[in-house]
Amino acid sequence: MNQIINMIVRMVVRRLINAGINKGVDAMAKRRGGSEELTPEQKQAAAENQKRTKQAIRMTRRIGR
Repeated sequence: MNQIINMIVRMVVRRLINAGINKGVDAMAKRRGGSEELTPEQKQAAAENQKRTKQAIRMTRRIGR
């Protein structure tokens, strides 16, 4: 019974931590440069960099398991 509770708690905590990290990455991306002053090319590059950063974070989490 204790193992089941621990497993569920770990799953919930992992999701909360992942959501927090993703929100932090999004906040930093928004804070670094206002999207109003960026050209369409810069916006596209920023979106690609954000996507790569999130992928790297996910891969790091997988390796750490």
